[in-house]
Amino acid sequence: MNSKKKLRIFAAAAAAAVLLSGAFLAALWTKVLKINHPAGLKGADISAYQGKTDWTVLSKEMDFVFIKATEGSSWTDEMFAENFKGARENGVPAGAYHFFSFDSSGKTQAENFINALDSTGLTDGMLPPVIDIEPYGEYLETAKPADKVIPEIETMIDMIYRRYGVKPIIYCTGKSYRLYRAGFEDCMLWERNVYFKPSHDDWTFWQFTDTEQLEGYHGDEKYIDMNVFKGSVEELEAMCIEDKPQM
Repeated sequence: MNSKKKLRIFAAAAAAAVLLSGAFLAALWTKVLKINHPAGLKGADISAYQGKTDWTVLSKEMDFVFIKATEGSSWTDEMFAENFKGARENGVPAGAYHFFSFDSSGKTQAENFINALDSTGLTDGMLPPVIDIEPYGEYLETAKPADKVIPEIETMIDMIYRRYGVKPIIYCTGKSYRLYRAGFEDCMLWERNVYFKPSHDDWTFWQFTDTEQLEGYHGDEKYIDMNVFKGSVEELEAMCIEDKPQM
């Protein structure tokens, strides 16, 4: 085989490899291809985006659930109370999460979250509360410095601990984990990575996909986030808190 023919074959093979790699990456990026298939207990996180929920149906699709409750210092998810009640009444181990604002104090955010939880009358037996800490808006490009954020996170953690006797679970992305990890001391972690397994083993829950479709909800958003718990049924049940009424 002459050198020119060898060169053409090599060039064609290289081009094919580039095309295949590009197609693989495109399928991964658009989530047509899913490579996360973890074993273990599976559960959703859900908000008003999923709309009206039939918990008699959806409860059969999961081992646990986390329900969006609040954002910042004043906002409450319109479906929170209904979803929390529906999940609890249908026997699903359930917790609630708060979307953390980088523009509000930890104190007022904790007050908003705790008020929403306590208003349900269903905090006894729930999974530990969750603080969702992830970049959004302008902070996607320019993260707020750790020395400004961590004290507010620590204040919120402390107020939740004093109210419920447990430290909250911290939901984080890879970026917020790297930036604010120092503020998550002694908290269980729930990490989001919808493409690959987290790069560390310091997690209790892992959000492995945001494109699952289940039966039992009827909202504008057809997809639902799914998570896996690193533990047994007994360990999940042991996490549920015994809430003592405030005197």
